[in-house]
Amino acid sequence: MHNLRPDLKLIAELIEPGSRVLDVGCGDGELLDYLVHKQGVDGRGIEISQAGVNECVAKGLFVIQGDADNDLKEYPDQSFDYVVLSKTLQAVYRPQLVLRELLRIGKRAVVTIPNFGQWKVRMSLVGRGRMPVTKALDKTWYNTDNIHFCTILDLFDLIEEEGIRVREFVPHKADGTPLKYGRTRANWAADQALFLLEK
Repeated sequence: MHNLRPDLKLIAELIEPGSRVLDVGCGDGELLDYLVHKQGVDGRGIEISQAGVNECVAKGLFVIQGDADNDLKEYPDQSFDYVVLSKTLQAVYRPQLVLRELLRIGKRAVVTIPNFGQWKVRMSLVGRGRMPVTKALDKTWYNTDNIHFCTILDLFDLIEEEGIRVREFVPHKADGTPLKYGRTRANWAADQALFLLEK
């Protein structure tokens, strides 16, 4: 399946061909390009960096510059079948509001997060006394975009508080290998997690 990043492959498998998709924080358009050209979706994107927007436009993608914290309110209710937020929730200023907006403008939301509760992350902090750098969290504390350190259990708490339904939960390793674990064990073992959500 194309040369997608492992976590993006998992997302692509959930998206029905021909659906309307908004990719929030689409970066260089890797996922959006695949979805539009291989799965025939009607795809749009929003990206905060001008360089990312330029790369997307060069690929023939419809992407505008904007950020999840401020610009999702411009989209009408239920205007997309899926809204994707890949490894971005922990980097926005208001994750609760962003999550609400995803499910206002989309029938379903696909959200992926790096898991700050994974055992290597915990042991790195306890053993070394420093913020961890792992395969899934590959930047140091001073050059990371992450501002909210969220675990799988933390996100489940927020989802339940918001009355959101989890249709699919796929905890996985950094290489994209799914783990068939429940939430508590996944919180200990998974590098990342994918959630397919709906109201």
